[in-house]
Formats: sequence, C-alpha cells, structure tokens
Amino acid sequence: MLPVTRVGVAAVGDEAELPDKRPPLSKGFLTGAITADQLPIRNAAVHEKNRIEFLGGVSVTAIDRAKKTVALSDGQSIAYSKIALTTGGRARPLPLPGAQLANVLSLRSMADAAAIREQLVEGRRLVIIGGGYIGLEIAAVAVKKGLIVTVLESAPRVLARVTAPEISEFYTRVHREEGVDIRLGVQIAALTGEDAVSGVRFVDGSIINADAVIVGIGLIPNTELATAAGLSVDNGIVVDEYGQTSDPDIYSAGDCANRPSEMLGGRVRLESVPNAMEQARHAARALMGQPKAYDELPWFWSDQYELKLQMCGLSNGYDQLVVRGSTANRTFSAFYLKQGRVIAADAVSQLRDFGFMKKLVAARAQVSAERLADEAVPLKELAAEAAV
Repeated sequence: MLPVTRVGVAAVGDEAELPDKRPPLSKGFLTGAITADQLPIRNAAVHEKNRIEFLGGVSVTAIDRAKKTVALSDGQSIAYSKIALTTGGRARPLPLPGAQLANVLSLRSMADAAAIREQLVEGRRLVIIGGGYIGLEIAAVAVKKGLIVTVLESAPRVLARVTAPEISEFYTRVHREEGVDIRLGVQIAALTGEDAVSGVRFVDGSIINADAVIVGIGLIPNTELATAAGLSVDNGIVVDEYGQTSDPDIYSAGDCANRPSEMLGGRVRLESVPNAMEQARHAARALMGQPKAYDELPWFWSDQYELKLQMCGLSNGYDQLVVRGSTANRTFSAFYLKQGRVIAADAVSQLRDFGFMKKLVAARAQVSAERLADEAVPLKELAAEAAV
C-alpha cells in the first residue's frame, strides 16, 4: 500500500476523543462540575478550519525515517515532511499481585476518570496508593463525596518528591482534618480479592478492606516509538532548546521530552501541563521555520479542597526554607533558597502573590530570609528589586 500524503496536519492519537485538558480529570470532572464536552482543548470546527485531520483511536506503530513515512495500527501509512512526537506518558503500573483485579484503577485519560467517577459512591471504601498530586486530589474529591478514604504512601511523607517536609506535614494535617486516613511508610504485599479487589494486604499480614483501589505512583514516558526509530532517548526523548530531536525533521514536547535548561542547570524532563504547552508552542515555531529557544521557568499547581497549591522552579538541592505566613491559616508561601538565592517557591492560596514569586525564582533573586518572611515587605517590591 502506498503511503497517503496529506495536506496540512494529521494528528494521530490512540484515544478516540479529541485532545482534552488533563488537569480537570482529577478535579472538576470527578466532582461533576466539568462535563466531558467541556474537556476538549479545541473543538472539531477549529481542527477543520486549520486543516488539522484528527485520527483518533489509532496509534503510530513505526516511523521509517529513510522513507519518511509512519505506519498506523489500522494498516494505513502516512508520508510526512515533519513529525512532532508528543506521546506523553502512561501511569506506572503497580508491580504487585492482584493489580489486575477489577476496580483497580489509575488516571491518565478521560476514560480512566470516567471509570473512577463511577466508583465515587457515598459510603464505599476507597484506597489510594500513592501520596502525590493525583492521589491527594482524588482523595479530596472522594472524601467530600462521603467515601471512606485511605491514602497509602511508602515514603515517610506525602508529596515527598516535590515539596519540603513542612509543606508535606501541612497537607497531611489538612487531609486528616477532612477525614482522610493517611498512612505513611507503609509496605504493601498484594491486593486481595477474587474477580474484583476487596482489600490491600501489608507485609505484616494485616489487611485493609477496599471496594476500589486507585494507583497513583508515577508516570512512565512513552519513548518506545522514538527508541525504535533510532532517536536519542535518555529519560525521555532527547531534544535541543528548540524541541528538535536527533533527527532534524522530528520534534518532541511534553512529558516525554528531555530538554536542556540553563536556568535549571542541566537537562530535565518535566511532567507539567504548562511545560508541555510552552514546549509545544516553541516546537511549532521551529517547525514553521521561526525557531525560538525554550528555557521557561517551570510551574505546577494542585487543587485540593479549597486550597490552591502553586509551585515554581525546582527545589532540588535547597539548603534553606523560608515560610511567609502561618501554615495554621491555610494560606502561606514558602521559598526554597540555595546559597542565599531563591530557586523555587510554593504558594498555598496566595493567588495575588504567585506572579511576583515566579519573578523572584526566575531571577534567582538574592534576598535575605528575614525580608522574605516579613509579610510587611510586599513581594511586589522584592520582585522589582530583583528585576533591577
């Protein structure tokens, strides 16, 4: 079969739905505040107007760089001039007996979220394995819906990869006050049940009952297609500051891409919606012959209960934490310093200050701990000084 040549853009995805917004899946979509028809990033009319042909429910099985064609799972072959690999990642599976039982779920797609939403019935027992963003966001929704919720985390604290112990302690306290049973440093041996999961067994032999289990233990970047095509892969698809891979006609962006960052001091693969969107914009510019180097400040957010956690920068290697405000009030900020410079910051329900915090982190501002902690000193003033 001769490859099909298309004019414009062909967007290929193994999910049948149009590309959707992922953050609401663990938040508004689970609560019912956001419906499925509100999730698409762009509707079908926008795709048609911009000559974007969406091929949903089909995946790319191989890239032939010599012939400049891609093979699809439905038997088609498409000729290309340029490719953008935005393959993202998949939920890391639980490597334990019983993980294949019914009602053991993870969250990456709208279909996953819809399956989880069916389990959120008042009075049911929900066990969440993993105390990261996804696990805690789902816990917040579920306990408000009247479920009996337990979060199991193998590390000694929640959000251990992304926040300081003080922030972890704050979120642990908040969830416990809301009725979530958070258990830290646990060791799980298996999931129990016949056809559907009925419980979680620990290595000490004790069991906690469960009507459903949600696994949120991280993401595996989808790099297999790039590896098979002979592209450079190292903790993600290796790209340059423009999003270009080791093949000048293939670009990559998002959770699957490993990019250089002078701001962050080396190569980094980020699992972040803002990063994915900005990387994609820069890759698109390069594909159109208008390259612009990408080295933006990473930032993240998480909604749990009435709290909005906003984070910017990466706190790896910090040697001092400065808290501005009181964690007892459920509204405060935290600054991560390294050798006296601000390298990252967290804001809990401080929407007006977060923009100034980003400026301080982007500038690697050298500010005394005393001034950062002093709420009488406006962050706007500190950010203006850093800009100068």
